[in-house]
Amino acid sequence: MTSDGPESLQSRIAVVTGASSGIGAAIARTLAGRGARVALLARRQDRLEEVAKEIAGAGGEALPVPADITSAGELADASERVREAFGPTDLLVNSAGTLLVETAEGARFEDWQRLIDINVNGVLRTVEAFLPDLLFSGAEGRPTDLVTISSVSAGLVNPLLTAYGMSKASISHMSANLRAELGPKGVRVTAVEPAVVRTELLEQAHHPLYDEYMRQLFAAGNALAAQDVADVVEFAVSRPPKVNLSRITVHATHQP
Repeated sequence: MTSDGPESLQSRIAVVTGASSGIGAAIARTLAGRGARVALLARRQDRLEEVAKEIAGAGGEALPVPADITSAGELADASERVREAFGPTDLLVNSAGTLLVETAEGARFEDWQRLIDINVNGVLRTVEAFLPDLLFSGAEGRPTDLVTISSVSAGLVNPLLTAYGMSKASISHMSANLRAELGPKGVRVTAVEPAVVRTELLEQAHHPLYDEYMRQLFAAGNALAAQDVADVVEFAVSRPPKVNLSRITVHATHQP
């Protein structure tokens, strides 16, 4: 391996939110497959234990840590549990999120508020809980990463995704500002912005126009898989320490 080649993840201590399914679970499996010790954070303990069992069966090491990212207290407890089990976190992936498909007319504020509390405030709470460890690792000179899964919706205009697009634009902008602040302290910050990814998240929201678009997209095979996004994250965090891929947009090749 040359000095400019991919870095080993063998000694990395990773935390992945939303790790019970979809993109989060794929990222957790991928990082563990490269040798990282991975803490799995999500609300559904049974699903976390299933993912941890899969990782262990493949020779990896994973710790299920049930936690709700809308609770600062649960996240503080989670960070302490990870530190006690593995040591200070040096790789945080914010993958937890939710989807809301509706127009502003007729929308319920309560639904928008819940989406923002998960997609924006939940990310901020998670950063707050794990930032001391990331700063410690960065100061130690270890490869250190803060990755957030955003969306191409951060930069698109779509009347069906007003609240969702706003939430993703917020965390993409957050990542850009955090990179400017934390980069000089040894912490790389990356926003990954995938287009449509085939996961169970898409089953949470429905609208006639949205459903028809998704039907055509999937019929043509023009959607990403969760593993595609996981591979991009793995690539970003395995670059030499001097390289920070700050914003990565990912489309299926034939997606319009």
